[in-house]
Amino acid sequence: MKRQLTCLLLSGLFTITLHAAEPVLPIRVILVGDSTMATRSGYGDALCARFQPETRCINLARGGRSSASFRAEGRWDEVEKLLKDGAGYRASYVLVQFGHNDQPGKPGRSTDLVTEFPANMARYASEVKQLGGVAVMVTPLTRRSFNGAYLKDDLAPWSQATRKVAQAQKVALLDLNTLSADAVQKMGQQEADTLAMEPPRQAAATGASAEPQGTPKSAFDRTHLGPKGAELFSAMVAHELVRLIPAVAASLK
Repeated sequence: MKRQLTCLLLSGLFTITLHAAEPVLPIRVILVGDSTMATRSGYGDALCARFQPETRCINLARGGRSSASFRAEGRWDEVEKLLKDGAGYRASYVLVQFGHNDQPGKPGRSTDLVTEFPANMARYASEVKQLGGVAVMVTPLTRRSFNGAYLKDDLAPWSQATRKVAQAQKVALLDLNTLSADAVQKMGQQEADTLAMEPPRQAAATGASAEPQGTPKSAFDRTHLGPKGAELFSAMVAHELVRLIPAVAASLK
């Protein structure tokens, strides 16, 4: 009897040791959006840099894309492929942000605010969930143009539509539009202009070798981000992501 009890205890201790030795799988973050999130013109790469090295952060955002054209070009296929191969991660978070290019007057990209845009966003959220991912709907980053002392919040309707989709789909909502608009309003036009991209001639002088995704036609605009803007808004997104999903905190630097 004593021998049996000893064997059982040793077996239990061995099992506990094995479980304790199992490595904790990392998380994966996938960014889907337009130029305000894309490499070198948005905050996406700066956000990825905030994660621990073992966290795989993939910035698939591209300049000029809307909620419709991103899928039409086959770019969403890459997201689906990644989610189908998620065995090496304890969770895959997909941040989806559109709105800038869904606005009217952009041929091949504009979507109807009442019908198309909400349906597109809902489909993204639904498919992420179906493939085992965690969808995080992100309201569009504010533009930084003022009318006198007040910020022009021209993306408010698309932000509201995104909020409704997140609520209907029961997924996380990262309200970047509200957070960024509040911050920009407080700093005013002059300080907000320091968040812009470098003019191309300055970028060339610093040794930049390629034009960013979604490079604006003019040397200066109040939509795209330079290093200072990317740092500010990536910190904002990271902080809010942790508030929404506390489990992410351990994966940040």
